[in-house]
Amino acid sequence: MAAKAPGGKKRPRRKRKLRLTLRQNKIKKADTYSDSLGWSKDVGRTLEDAPKQTEPEVVLIQCDMCGCRLKIPKPKRARYTVTCSYPECNHVMSFD
Repeated sequence: MAAKAPGGKKRPRRKRKLRLTLRQNKIKKADTYSDSLGWSKDVGRTLEDAPKQTEPEVVLIQCDMCGCRLKIPKPKRARYTVTCSYPECNHVMSFD
């Protein structure tokens, strides 16, 4: 039997409010969900392969006149010229 409150009346039970929805109320149409579980989609790549090192983007050049070392971005053409950044030298070197 249920416990009685003082005075002989039964206690009323509380109703529990349950939330039964597991997803959002509004589903956005812009959301694109792709299931990424299971097998990897990267075919040909194994975990043991180390990433290939790319060539440096900076080239070191030594000035012919003053001997100063210059760091320049890697040239995109076969023929290019470099001006020494030392203020007293300003020598222009051309590479073919």
